[in-house]
Amino acid sequence: MAKNTMTLTDNRNGKSYEYDILSGTRGPDVVNISTFYKDSGMFTYDPGYTSTASCESKITFIDGENSELRYRGYPIQELAGKHSYLDVCHLLMRGKLPNAEESKSFDLEIRHRSFINEGLIRIFDAFPDGAHPMATLGAAVMALSTFYKEHLNLEDEKEFMEMRRRIVAKMPTIAAMAYRNSIGVPMIYPDVDRYFTENFLYMMRAYPGGKMKNLGNGLTDEIKPVEVEALDAIFTLHADHEQNASTTTVRNVASTEAHPYVAIASGIAALWGSAHGGANEKVMDQLKLIGDVKNVPTYIAKAKDKNDPFRLMGFGHRVYKNRDPRAETLKALQDKLRVELNLDSKLLDVAAAVEEAALKDDYFKQRGLYPNIDFYSGVILTALRIPVEMFTPVFVIGRTVGWITQWSELKQDPSHRIARPRQLYTGK
Repeated sequence: MAKNTMTLTDNRNGKSYEYDILSGTRGPDVVNISTFYKDSGMFTYDPGYTSTASCESKITFIDGENSELRYRGYPIQELAGKHSYLDVCHLLMRGKLPNAEESKSFDLEIRHRSFINEGLIRIFDAFPDGAHPMATLGAAVMALSTFYKEHLNLEDEKEFMEMRRRIVAKMPTIAAMAYRNSIGVPMIYPDVDRYFTENFLYMMRAYPGGKMKNLGNGLTDEIKPVEVEALDAIFTLHADHEQNASTTTVRNVASTEAHPYVAIASGIAALWGSAHGGANEKVMDQLKLIGDVKNVPTYIAKAKDKNDPFRLMGFGHRVYKNRDPRAETLKALQDKLRVELNLDSKLLDVAAAVEEAALKDDYFKQRGLYPNIDFYSGVILTALRIPVEMFTPVFVIGRTVGWITQWSELKQDPSHRIARPRQLYTGK
């Protein structure tokens, strides 16, 4: 009878080492090499951890070969645009979608927890004019740990739940205040009569006193349902993405016994990079560079030229080898926004032309270079009049629930240890 193990043989001396193969409910099996160094005196070498499972998790599953993303077993297509973002937060944190009463109660609690301490608001006064919102957002979340010191030592599920709900509720407020501080305008407090996503748009757009922009003829710049629907879906699509760079950062910091909000602040810092959460900013920069529909063929040719350093941003993905399952939802929302908001943007025309040209070109199809979430999210956020410097903070708002859920899972795992990767030393 075959054994559920793998044997590794050192061909230099003929010594063999046998390790158990562990099976999950989905995805590849893993080889448990946790005693490999003890057994052999060697480390494994895996730059970027592309073949290494760093933890056991029940939260999110990705199958990049088959364009599959699931939260707690639910395909992302069954969640984004079909359940509210807060219901998805409930799913991630509690393991199940809420019923109607639970959904209402959760929504109400998040509304009332959205306010932040006045002392934290005053911290923004210390930041210079024009500071990038990601910098001030990260600093403010780090400072939030000083207001909730008791979260450093959580003992039961009730305390974990309160800590998680608190950071999810406050993140849109902190992000909106980071933006308003960056442009030197007065802060806007949350409105408990507004749903989570609408509240963020309100805090971004409103004038002091809660008034919206006067458009004349008795009309105001009120937030439209389609805008809330689109941004809510973006939050859902960004809510979690398995063990990516920022989530791994959160887990690694959590393993040191740091405050949960310090771990979240570390995730914000990791997300800021253009190779991670800042990618949709690069998409918009590139669309502006292309500038006009007539220039699209030139840039498509440049992207195909191996001797040209130009690369088409927003196409292909490190994990998804075919289509990004999140992109289809955003494509439909982008088209809906264009119709319902009567958008006539040159940038949207360029984006549509780039998409059409790439999808028809065998060069991109053969390489699995399809539009990813960053391509569509940047265009949608622009349609929602969210400035480019706020693209990554929007990502932070959506991802906070994933980070804090991953933090909780690690902390409640009795077998967790402090993260301590090894190295192949090549110095003197």
